Amino acid sequence: MQRRALILIVVLMALTLPPAIAQTGVPTSDRKVATRVTATYPELAKKMHIHGAVRVEAIVRPNGTVKSTRVLGGNPVLVNAAQDAVSQWKFEPAQAETTEVVQLVFESQ
Repeated sequence: MQRRALILIVVLMALTLPPAIAQTGVPTSDRKVATRVTATYPELAKKMHIHGAVRVEAIVRPNGTVKSTRVLGGNPVLVNAAQDAVSQWKFEPAQAETTEVVQLVFESQ
């Protein structure tokens, strides 16, 4: 009974989020990613055959490290894995702090 309730909640939450654009980890600015960490596909998502995209906004320091992240959209089962991965990315150095929006796509394995 609890498992069905959890599945129903996850599905309902996924339906209320805006649809994602089909790109893979592509930042919206010209600042290039120097080191990209691949997101770990969550076990729950594997079991439930959940796939999709997660959009993450990253505030990047001038030295290229990620200062903070914020989820802009995506399946709730996938967002933590996406945030964890993007927070470990390294970007090329720049003159100032920038805001990068990236999208990670999770596909069934």
